[in-house]
Amino acid sequence: MSTLSLNASSARAKIMIAAVSALLLLTGIVIGGVMFSKFFFKDNKNLNTASFDKTQKNEQISQDRQTAITKAIGKVSSAIVGINVEEVREVRDPFMNDPFFRQFFGDVGPQRQTVKGLGSGFIISEDGYILTNDHVAGNATKISVTLTTGESVEGKLIGSDPVTDVALIKINKSGLPYVNFGNSDNAIIGEWVIALGNPFGLFEINDKPTVTVGVISALNMKVQADGNRAYKDMIQTDASINSGNSGGPLINVDGEVIGMNTIIYTGSQFSQGSIGVGFSISINRVKKILEELKSGGKIERNYNVGFRIQGIDDQIAKYLGLKNKDGVVVTQVQKNGIADKAGLKPEDVIVSVNGIKVRSEQDLILEVNDMRVGDILKLKIVRGGDEKQIDIKLTPNN
Repeated sequence: MSTLSLNASSARAKIMIAAVSALLLLTGIVIGGVMFSKFFFKDNKNLNTASFDKTQKNEQISQDRQTAITKAIGKVSSAIVGINVEEVREVRDPFMNDPFFRQFFGDVGPQRQTVKGLGSGFIISEDGYILTNDHVAGNATKISVTLTTGESVEGKLIGSDPVTDVALIKINKSGLPYVNFGNSDNAIIGEWVIALGNPFGLFEINDKPTVTVGVISALNMKVQADGNRAYKDMIQTDASINSGNSGGPLINVDGEVIGMNTIIYTGSQFSQGSIGVGFSISINRVKKILEELKSGGKIERNYNVGFRIQGIDDQIAKYLGLKNKDGVVVTQVQKNGIADKAGLKPEDVIVSVNGIKVRSEQDLILEVNDMRVGDILKLKIVRGGDEKQIDIKLTPNN
């Protein structure tokens, strides 16, 4: 064999070896890439899945903590306001009632004094109308309203009614969050309710209302009060209501306002805290006078029924020949007054008023105080053993 043939064979062998090596290298790269991709993306997928599962679990926990109560609070809390007022009162030094001191200091009249107070309220329209209690803002000379945004705005008293203890305020703002009214006639004893407001001025700390939760304890309650206030159709609740809560809303689990928090029983004159017996004005009662307050500023109640009454004890019942002590007896009738003209007489026993049974003086007083000029006061009386109906039209005082 020649030298040329040997060289050619050697060259072909080298080419074959190089080709095989290249093929093996390429195969290794492909297999390595597949294996790398498989393990890398598998781990990455596991990481993404774990992250997704954790997020999902957090969302689930958050949803599990949400209840009908927390959702209701979320609907209305931004529409709750804190109210600070200044009121000028006339204060008389008690010593000046004593003639001994008057001989030295003379007849010193009442002194004018500025008194500060606070309460709660809730926005009822996007243009800034706010409801609260008359005893919070009805006599205020200056009103400051604090929103949940932290902004403090001057408020104007639009109207108030001392009898129902309702006042309407207006602030110069628009686009405001506001509450929705429910139907308090549909309230159920035992259902959950939520009271929101500004107890002890705590609203000022973080510009947010304080929330307490309870149930409706009773409905259609009558509560005795000083003056001419007529607290009737009240909702009793054990949701904690304290000083400063007055004027705030009582809402149901649908986030609807069914009452206005107004008064509490504290157990004694030396205690101011809640003992679980609070009362709210039913929102249907508030709605009856709302438009009248908005348009006229007051409810016209300038009338005089023209008679006096007294409760019935054993002696009076025996004297009048009554079988029980229910009702009240008329002790005096104003001559030529509206009661006199309607035919009411002394010693008449009033047993019902406007279809409501009269058990005590308070029953009659509540109904009479809650009426308006032009209404008809319907009395069922007993006279000489016979029942008689007397209707008295309430006319304004001259």
